[in-house]
Amino acid sequence: MTAPTALPTRASHKPLPAPQRPRTSPNKFLKRAPVQILIAILLVVEIYPLVWLFMGSFKTQDEFLNSPVWALPQNFNLDNYVEAWTTGNIATYVGNSLIATIPSLFLIVLFGVAAGFALEVLVWKGRGTVLLVFLAGIMVPGQMILLPLFSAYFQVGLTGTLWPLIITYTATGLPLTVFMMATYFRAVPREVFEAAALDGASMIRAFFSIGFPMVRNAVFTVALVQFFFIWNDLLIALTFTNNADLSTIQVGLLNFTGEFGAVQYGPLFAAICINVLGTLVLYLFLNQRVMKGLAGGAVKG
Repeated sequence: MTAPTALPTRASHKPLPAPQRPRTSPNKFLKRAPVQILIAILLVVEIYPLVWLFMGSFKTQDEFLNSPVWALPQNFNLDNYVEAWTTGNIATYVGNSLIATIPSLFLIVLFGVAAGFALEVLVWKGRGTVLLVFLAGIMVPGQMILLPLFSAYFQVGLTGTLWPLIITYTATGLPLTVFMMATYFRAVPREVFEAAALDGASMIRAFFSIGFPMVRNAVFTVALVQFFFIWNDLLIALTFTNNADLSTIQVGLLNFTGEFGAVQYGPLFAAICINVLGTLVLYLFLNQRVMKGLAGGAVKG
């Protein structure tokens, strides 16, 4: 006869003890402490100005002049934001910045990626010389070209519009974009394009269907870098916008300074918060793609 099998008892279903977390030895804690303190200091340095700016956007003019700098606002109403948006014409300045930035960014990305593809993937005589010409464009200071460009725009009748900004931003953004995109296309295997050519893909089809999607993270990186340059530019916008109705947001912030240097701090801080909030939201939305693009360029470049 077979011996009866012993039924499992309650003692066999005891829960397993929870895994103990490895204890951090005092030596490891002391080794990590300087790095953690440095990170904490960097976080305070980065975050505190934003918090101070945000709190300042709710203060009244009297609080700015008679209260300590670190004091909190007495009321959290939106009067400063309303005044900045209506009386300060921030809505007009933001609209002008968008009109100048979006077409410039589109032209920079389109021409820059196409030029990088043509210089690195296609084989043709003189492409090395053309790449050197684009690299020379990076070394030309922007201040040197402003006066000749202003004369040229005045002679062709473009002053009084936003076209000088769009043309100048596109021209100054192309050299760096072409150089970076040529570097990214250098990391793409040539066999991919050779296989596409054997399958009958034309040059334009290979660019839009294969080359552009393979470097899309790099495109986001370059586009975001150029966006911040254009959006935060003051020198070019101040040179070519001689009309207050055409001012971009960076030029418009100067209008919050009245006669004899009197500054309306509350509306000014509110206008800066509106400006920072837009760029911060865009960066938070695209930061993962930017990191992938930078990592791809660092590994393959």
